Amino acid sequence: MIHDELTLIGAQAIVDAFDIPGTVASCAPFGYGHINDTFAVTMQVDSETERYILQRINERVFCDVNGMMENIIRVTDHLRAKLRDRPGSDPARETMTIMPTHDGNWVYRDASEDAWRMYLFINGAITYEIIESHHQAGEATKAFGVFQELLSDLPAPRLHDTIPDFHNTPKRFEHLVAAATNDSLNRAATCREDIDFALGLEGITATVTDGMRAGQIPERVTHNDTKINNVMFDNKTDCGICVIDLDTVMPGSVLYDFGDQIRTTIGDFQENERDLRKVSAGLDRYESMVAGYMGVARNFLVPREVDLLTDSGILITYEIGMRFLTDHIEGDTYFRIHRPGENLDRARTQFALVRDLRSKSDALKAIVERHRDA
Repeated sequence: MIHDELTLIGAQAIVDAFDIPGTVASCAPFGYGHINDTFAVTMQVDSETERYILQRINERVFCDVNGMMENIIRVTDHLRAKLRDRPGSDPARETMTIMPTHDGNWVYRDASEDAWRMYLFINGAITYEIIESHHQAGEATKAFGVFQELLSDLPAPRLHDTIPDFHNTPKRFEHLVAAATNDSLNRAATCREDIDFALGLEGITATVTDGMRAGQIPERVTHNDTKINNVMFDNKTDCGICVIDLDTVMPGSVLYDFGDQIRTTIGDFQENERDLRKVSAGLDRYESMVAGYMGVARNFLVPREVDLLTDSGILITYEIGMRFLTDHIEGDTYFRIHRPGENLDRARTQFALVRDLRSKSDALKAIVERHRDA
């Protein structure tokens, strides 16, 4: 079954496993995610309707489904409890609600052993694939800052590493070297310049991993996929209200989270932009991002984390570029593509942004300094 093949009858057979009322009135593909298959399902309950998100989990990527779901349940339960104590908060809209199965589990396996889960749909809110304003940029960074702050006191035990070494940049570098050396599909020759660019930045790969190993950068609960489309914005206020897509929530560094926000939010271009002249980091946009994030995060960040906020954007953009390039060389087995060569285009877009961020590094760091103690 592929992403757009889920009939009402097929959806009903899956939904029947979950402890929710009603019958399936509609089911359609939802969102633009690269990994899981996602559907919006409308349930008819007498004369009323309720919407849910139904997802098939990609177990080629998320091998430890039980560990991933345990992380998600622990995190959402903790967020909900913290939000209940905050005046004016609405936990039902400000954190995700996972629906249980009839037998008390969080995942249902169908006859093909595919793993499915359901979330309550958050009404009156929207996600954006492309940022539309500096206001939204600031709201998105603020939303992830609040997310990190609320989880800063998550009690033991440590969350599962659902994708080991997910943001281990030195290992991503090693993976690229191995893929380019093996070159099983004879693709390396068509992207030699891109490979050489990535290999030339080996010196920055260990910036965060070495800092964490030395105790200068603390391990925290982090989201690890902080794209703008993982924040829901209220339809009326256009303010960020809920962080979604918690599959990669696990131990990590906030630098990876903020760095990925720089990568995905700092400019008005798409992740797979072919016209690299459009790939540019906006200083005004960055000002809004830093203001939104630091307004919350200065309460818990250590000085070394603040020092590396700008560098984190360069590092993560470089890392994701390596991952796109590696996947292209290996045959597009991780990131879903919609046309041949898309992962190579994605890699080139990331590397173009790395060049631009490095050229503007001093100006970007000056913005962070203005907001360090504001």
